[in-house]
Amino acid sequence: MNFPILSAIIFIPLIGALFILVTKGEHKNIVRSSKYVAIFSSLANFFLTIFLWYSFDTSTSEFQFVEERNWMEGFINFQLGIDGISILFILLTTFIAPICIFSGIHSIKFKLKEFLIAILVMETLMLGVFCSLDLVLFYLFFEGGLIPMFLIIGIWGGPKRVYSAFKFFLFTLLGSVLMLIAIISIYWITGTTDVMKLLDIRIPQEYQYLLWLAFFSSFAVKLPMWPFHTWLPDAHVEAPTAGSVILAAILLKMAGYGFMRFSLGLFPVASDYFTPLIFTLSVIAIIYTSLVALMQDDMKKLIAYSSVAHMGFVTIGIFSLTKQGLEGSIIQMMSHGLISAALFLCVGVVYDRLHSRMISSYGGLVNIMPKYAFVFMIFVLAALGLPGTSGFVGEFLVLVGAFQINIFVAVLASLGVILSAVYMLWLYKRVIFGKVASSEIKEMADLNKTEIYIFASLVFLTIFFGIYPEPLFNTIDISVSNLIDDYKTDLNFYLTQINN
Repeated sequence: MNFPILSAIIFIPLIGALFILVTKGEHKNIVRSSKYVAIFSSLANFFLTIFLWYSFDTSTSEFQFVEERNWMEGFINFQLGIDGISILFILLTTFIAPICIFSGIHSIKFKLKEFLIAILVMETLMLGVFCSLDLVLFYLFFEGGLIPMFLIIGIWGGPKRVYSAFKFFLFTLLGSVLMLIAIISIYWITGTTDVMKLLDIRIPQEYQYLLWLAFFSSFAVKLPMWPFHTWLPDAHVEAPTAGSVILAAILLKMAGYGFMRFSLGLFPVASDYFTPLIFTLSVIAIIYTSLVALMQDDMKKLIAYSSVAHMGFVTIGIFSLTKQGLEGSIIQMMSHGLISAALFLCVGVVYDRLHSRMISSYGGLVNIMPKYAFVFMIFVLAALGLPGTSGFVGEFLVLVGAFQINIFVAVLASLGVILSAVYMLWLYKRVIFGKVASSEIKEMADLNKTEIYIFASLVFLTIFFGIYPEPLFNTIDISVSNLIDDYKTDLNFYLTQINN
């Protein structure tokens, strides 16, 4: 394909943001034009990504649609390319972005123009992460996302928005500084930051352990893994609904993608050595944060802690290095992107009407908002991994992969499935059933047309991929198999050198 489709997908949202930025006129006209530009650019990008998926060759594990331009000769290459793993995250990003825009249009009451610019810039930076084939370029996109998210939380967030925004920024920045040092070290060791070349070079074993830990420091905070997760509940609670959606659905997945692309791809010996550490932290995250979620009285905090638990399944699947485990972790991330987005939107719906996130403020909504109760039920069941939903597919495969490697880890992780059912059903019971908590609830309106369309798309995909996940498997199958084969080949090469 001669057309630079990946560059187009990355920069269309940024072009939309620039159009909004230069829009002039009366305030009402500016706001209306900003809405149209944001909606058009995000939807156009989504349909372009669908075309990209349609054009993608699933029979090869090679990087496709590769683009390369020199920015800083000898150090930064603007090099883009995708494989079967990254294309799914691109699809998820371009699907979630319009949902965030529609949500923001209806819930943001001031500086809507600036908010839409922040969302579009955020989309550009997230897409750049999944398309980058140069370590420095990856780092620039990866860290660049901190700025618009910092603004989204700090300007449009709740009462403690400034504290939460700085906590989010400092936690993620500190971990990523070590990753930057590691990237510079890789360039010093190998003379390149080209990912495709690095996958063939084989970084010397003596450097791998420290480099792995440096990348881990960034990915563990961003995912987040226990005990680096404490910024997440605060960020979710204070962020506006659209901010929580984009944070849970996409930003957390950037770290999971990084573990697969770089930790496994570049540092196989270190990954093998630190796998027990990953399993230990993941099991603690699944059990501990599930118990913490059970104790929450704030709906957003409960869902935030459940995200930490679900990401524990992701890291177990990734470092199980089995086909079922890796494919399960990817499906789990895709599924969590849909389900967590929907759950935060569900909280946003009632918050916009009653201005409270406290579980105790609600009750009896099934009598007042039956459509909402039905939609909320679907996503609660999907979050606890009910068969027939996408949540089941990912968790089941991760556990199958874990059982092949470590039965003890798999059994402990299985407790998370039970605990997720406890806290999610307990949440649903208190919010939806029982007596109507107050007279204000009786005045709450059910889902409007825009909300119905948003939830309908999320319900459809959650159930469709739960019943028929074959399109996802067909896309990732060859790339996952190649990742495992390369990992095992490189690991055997290093072990042979050690034995000799």
